[in-house]
Amino acid sequence: MSLLGLLSAGILPGSVTAQVEELPHVVEPTIVWVAIGYFAIVTVIGAWATRRTRTAGDFFVAGKGIGLIALSLSVMSATLSGFAFIGGPGLVYSIGLGAMFIILPAALTNAMGAWVLAKRLRLMAEVRNTITLPDAIGARYRSPLAQGLAGVSILVAVIGYMATNILALGLVIDAVFGIGVGWGIWLGMGITMAYAVGGGIVAGIYTDVFQGSLMAVASVLVFLFTLQAGGGLSGISETILAADPGFLGPWGHLTPIAALSFFFVFGMGSLGQPHVVHKFYMLRDPRKLRWYPLVTTFALIVAMLLYFGVGVSVKALTVDGALAPLANPDNATPIFLLNYTPLILAALVFSGVAAAIMSTVNSFMNIGAAAMMHDIPVSLGKRIDNELLWGRICTVIISVAAALLAQYSGMLVAFLGVFGWGLFASTLVPALAIGLNWKGATRAGAIASIGTGLSITLVFETFAFFELYSFPVGVTVSGLSLVLSILMFFGVSWVTRETAADTLDPDIRVVMEA
Repeated sequence: MSLLGLLSAGILPGSVTAQVEELPHVVEPTIVWVAIGYFAIVTVIGAWATRRTRTAGDFFVAGKGIGLIALSLSVMSATLSGFAFIGGPGLVYSIGLGAMFIILPAALTNAMGAWVLAKRLRLMAEVRNTITLPDAIGARYRSPLAQGLAGVSILVAVIGYMATNILALGLVIDAVFGIGVGWGIWLGMGITMAYAVGGGIVAGIYTDVFQGSLMAVASVLVFLFTLQAGGGLSGISETILAADPGFLGPWGHLTPIAALSFFFVFGMGSLGQPHVVHKFYMLRDPRKLRWYPLVTTFALIVAMLLYFGVGVSVKALTVDGALAPLANPDNATPIFLLNYTPLILAALVFSGVAAAIMSTVNSFMNIGAAAMMHDIPVSLGKRIDNELLWGRICTVIISVAAALLAQYSGMLVAFLGVFGWGLFASTLVPALAIGLNWKGATRAGAIASIGTGLSITLVFETFAFFELYSFPVGVTVSGLSLVLSILMFFGVSWVTRETAADTLDPDIRVVMEA
């Protein structure tokens, strides 16, 4: 199975939906005014962040001054985005408890992120003043080429992934305001760009904190209404078991291989998602990292109550005949909210979905601008003067390019989105997550792994897009490219192991041993 198949089913986190298909219109005065208020708050946060953003370090890494709670809420928001409220419940409704294998790795990933990446990245920011993930790769391997390849991979993936998210944002805004998907794309892009260009990642972080807090509260409230509508968990279970026992089985309607593939791809692959990992640079006090797995996992669990509750409740309601079977699973949350919750709660959720996507798009803008303005020029032996100004200019360029792709490229948007997810994982996990923990890694191994991830992901996702080839059910291109990239990393590093000592500078060795 291609990852394109997962995204087409609304499975890929970071996007509400990949289907170019409108959500139900929910144009109600209460929902519209709450959405306007939500966007106004986001704009105020952006204006405040702009006043705090005076240097490139502020723009790209928030001056390394973010606290643990803010970091955790921001990571939760960037990880789930609108997926937790729209695509996720639809996935549970479609395939049952097998959908939980996407979120089960959360605790494992958070722990690994803290232990193998966060501390080292934060210390590297002190000893080398690194501000991007390719910066860290270049410093680790003493290789401008590795930094440049990573920068190019991130830039290509960011534009594609942004286009997917912007299309999703346009769909949600159209559902709320009824202005059409095209206008929704540019309205959402304009608001996001307004605060991202001025406030950089500072605006993104505190927008994440605001919408992440609201997401958690709304998730708990909606979960309580799902229990009420379905007669509690026992009532929901009895209803579903009578009609579809496999739905509540350990794998749901997935094969065991497919479920475990989800676990691997979204567990290990998440260590290479730059809109999450990049935030480790920003933590004010690295000593607080021992609490990071607990705090972030708790935030994710709370936010995922809606994901699980709406999915199983809507399934029970359709089995019971209270709701008609859904033609589009992504409609599970909108239909449930409009029929079983107060309008004000529905308004908060719809506004929260839009704001969640906007905060994720902001993170991608920042990362893509850094690759374009910093990493690629540095790899060519050049350094841009006035990085803050050019960071803002590159943010505008990337944003407009992604919005145009979202509006005019049709299903190519879905292809670019899944290509981005797989590319992030296969090019960053080996060279960065493994390389910062293994002194035997070499420059050649890092370059080979990045090249392998780029080529395998591009070739096989392209084959899948044009239906020239498909893997067996449960095998994803992203999983394959990640495995091959890791094997290439170890294999080439072993063959060139005599160069390992020359690859590692003394200060980087100290960081790795800390």
